[in-house]
Amino acid sequence: MFRLTLPTNSKRNILQVHTLYEGTYSVDATKKFIPFDPAVHSFKDRPASLFINVQPFLVELKNDLILFDTGLGFSDDHGELILHKNIRNAGFDPTDVTKVLMSHLHYDHAGGMVHQSGDKIELSFPEAEYVINRGEWETAFSSTSSSYHTDIFEVVQRNAQLKFIEGDGNLDETIAYEFTGAHCPNHIVFLLTEGNKKVFFGGDVLPEPEELIKNFIAKYDFDGRKAMELRKAFGKRAAEENWECLFYHGKSAATGFVEEIEGGFVVKS
Repeated sequence: MFRLTLPTNSKRNILQVHTLYEGTYSVDATKKFIPFDPAVHSFKDRPASLFINVQPFLVELKNDLILFDTGLGFSDDHGELILHKNIRNAGFDPTDVTKVLMSHLHYDHAGGMVHQSGDKIELSFPEAEYVINRGEWETAFSSTSSSYHTDIFEVVQRNAQLKFIEGDGNLDETIAYEFTGAHCPNHIVFLLTEGNKKVFFGGDVLPEPEELIKNFIAKYDFDGRKAMELRKAFGKRAAEENWECLFYHGKSAATGFVEEIEGGFVVKS
């Protein structure tokens, strides 16, 4: 059993969200993520590329410090994991994280589960429980897709406190999860409820505000039509229940509240 130790200068806030922006990247058919800074790089030099933001989220709860997905796991010029630096900038230490909740295990969400330390690859969050859908974990080892990096999962398997979940359910009275599939066969989403506040993390089923505002089928989803329908369903629930939505790949906004209007939705900060 471990206990969350807060920094002495930190005051606990109910359902406080911290965006851990890792950067903007271009990705093409090779599925390599290349840093992209519009101040120095040109879109035209990256043809047939998708441009995405990557931003995990740290959420303070009364009894937990939650991390939603772990980014690419890239380090800065000094060799420090960007995710670790962002957590410290938020007023915490990486060892304060008590639960790492994974929507799925594609590399841009799972790369930061581990990090390079000298000649070793180590857990990024050694005190945390890693919560993963069982089917997604099995797929990560059996799939031939380059979206899954088995070397990461082997380190996690040997060293992490793992909790496998299936279907829909609750980890406790605050943390609920739902099986969605759609983006990949075993994708899941999370809803946190504490007091009168609700925070929804839709992973890559609801990765950007624009995917809620615009009604379209994405080619990068395993089941694009189901993903589109799920976005609308979650949008309605978010509007009705006043969820704060966290957008992992959001460019126009990292977080926001949904309002349903005639013909669709709007997202406001």
